[in-house]
Amino acid sequence: MSAMRASICLAPSVRPEAGAALAMPYAETSAMQLHREEISRTVARGAHAVLLLDRAGWHTTANLDVPKNLTLVFLPSRAPELNPVENVWQYLRRNWLSNRVFETYDRIIDAACEAWNKLLARPNTITSLGLREWAHIGHK
Repeated sequence: MSAMRASICLAPSVRPEAGAALAMPYAETSAMQLHREEISRTVARGAHAVLLLDRAGWHTTANLDVPKNLTLVFLPSRAPELNPVENVWQYLRRNWLSNRVFETYDRIIDAACEAWNKLLARPNTITSLGLREWAHIGHK
């Protein structure tokens, strides 16, 4: 039996009450457009969301439309410690995705979606993963 390697791009965005994620075969411009649209769809009517992004090419390209209920904030280059989603990645890997072998590509997708749904069921965990002391100056 020969080994095969495959991966997916899980594009998450979270807030304590909800989240939006897409499991895609790769990260690129059209996938990011789908992700922005999914995030926009989950924003409450009349509300506005701020989306923190790193400077990956598929985040910064001018070929993407920004839904009217989203504002994009680009973090400085090479500063993953500023991006709360990095903690989400680490938590998903540590708790449900690392050190596993999947027999098929569909099982990879299933595991990613299952891990995501488990995280969404834990809003207090999402809050703790996203906290940044510097973002709460002057607030208790």
